[in-house]
Amino acid sequence: MKYMYKIILISTLFFTSVLAIDNEAIESNDLNESNNTLVETIAVVKLKDEILLIDKSIKNNIWITKYRTYLAYRNIEDELAKIKKDLKKYSSKSAKKFKEITYQLNNKLKVKKNELALISQYKESPIGNSMKPKDIPMKPKINNPFNIIEAYTYIQKLNAFDRDYKKIYLELSELVRIIDAKIVIYEKLFLETHDEEVKEELEILKREFKDFIMVIDIVSTTSEVYVKKIIEVKLEVKSAINDEIERTIKLFFIMIILVVIAIAIKKGAKKYITVDDNQYTANKLINFTLIIIIVFILLFSYIDNASYLVTVLGFASAGIAIALKDWFMSIFGWMVIMTSGAIKVGDRIKVTKNTTEVVGDVLDITLFKIAVREDVTYTSYTVNRRSGRVFFIPNNYIFTELISNYSFDGIRTVWDGIDINITFDSNHKKANDIAKNIASAHSKGYTDLAKKRLSKLKLKYILRSISTEPKVFSMMESYGVVISIWYQTNSYATLGLRSTISMAILDAYKNEDDITIAYPTHTVHAAKNMTANEMISNDLNNKSLFDE
Repeated sequence: MKYMYKIILISTLFFTSVLAIDNEAIESNDLNESNNTLVETIAVVKLKDEILLIDKSIKNNIWITKYRTYLAYRNIEDELAKIKKDLKKYSSKSAKKFKEITYQLNNKLKVKKNELALISQYKESPIGNSMKPKDIPMKPKINNPFNIIEAYTYIQKLNAFDRDYKKIYLELSELVRIIDAKIVIYEKLFLETHDEEVKEELEILKREFKDFIMVIDIVSTTSEVYVKKIIEVKLEVKSAINDEIERTIKLFFIMIILVVIAIAIKKGAKKYITVDDNQYTANKLINFTLIIIIVFILLFSYIDNASYLVTVLGFASAGIAIALKDWFMSIFGWMVIMTSGAIKVGDRIKVTKNTTEVVGDVLDITLFKIAVREDVTYTSYTVNRRSGRVFFIPNNYIFTELISNYSFDGIRTVWDGIDINITFDSNHKKANDIAKNIASAHSKGYTDLAKKRLSKLKLKYILRSISTEPKVFSMMESYGVVISIWYQTNSYATLGLRSTISMAILDAYKNEDDITIAYPTHTVHAAKNMTANEMISNDLNNKSLFDE
């Protein structure tokens, strides 16, 4: 019995020890499983956070948006196919409820077709029309220096097209890298969770990755061809630019040579032409000729078809002639003035237009007008009562209006006349002699100058008379005898000598007892018994005034 108790005690202790050991083992296994679950949960959260960060980074990505539209297009296509299938199924049935279903399906069919039409650009491409590069515009024609600026602008536009398309490739490549990274994360997440939704999302990402890889291949191939085409066009445009620059430089040097030749001709003319006015006219003609030559050189250099220009000008000439009649007439007038020498810069001229008279010196003769500075002259004294103005007279006046030249072909003198009235009982012969002597004395220098100049003109023109001595004429007028004195005077200063001679004759006549200067008078006949008021009244009624 004693041994029996010992055996039972030992067995109990053994089983108790074994049971304690098993409980410890179970508790250890539960703790390990709990730790593993905790580790798995942290990894899943980390992976999901990474996915969220990636989704946030591409949330507003234009290519993802376009791809979503592409997927929507495919879904609408599938829906449209289903609707067509159902429509075919129910349209053949005649029941009333099937007619209603057919009507609704037709409406859905129209809506889906409209939706497809709105996003039709995504029919063939996951990114729509963006896969197609911009069309290269037509090359500009470079036929003048101004087109060079246009050509450089065109090249900059091509460079922008190239950059934009390369930018598409880079953006798509970056997006594919991001999608690939997202696929890796989803694969890890699926290994951790074995979630079917994760698996489906992974399959969607893999299809998206394949679609974008296909797009990148197409964009890459297209970009190579597109860039080569752009480079080819740019080289052609640059070659045309270089040709135009070369031609422009040649024309520039030709114009410089023409200007140098014109300057040399001007210097040569200055040596042989001593008269300043003639020098001025010669310079004008040289400048005009130079401009005409340069204009024709430029026209024939930059107009590809000269006959086309002639044709256009032929059709436009009628309208131009009507619209710019005065301008063309002024140009022709300028040619006449320059070639004939009728008017030169510095000449004293008189222009009459209707009731307006202008006497002055020619300041300048341009292609369209003559600039005349008004001087103090007899016309200013008797007509205008003002002077010093600058008048611009159209060159076409040479054909239509009266233009008098006081200094034509070097003439510096003109005939001027003074009329003095003496009474009928005056000694008109003595008055003639006095007037002639005074005029001869004061105008002798101008008389000799006029004689020399007229002698030279006689070699060029037919002159019936070259007498320059002062002339005196006596004319009987209604209230006396008019002594008309004519003499040579300076074309540019007639009033000075006129004033001097007038006062000298007046003083001389006043010193003579048998010469009386006449002026408008009236005679009053009064009765013996007529009062002063009656005499005045009779005077007013019967007076006789004489005009000068």
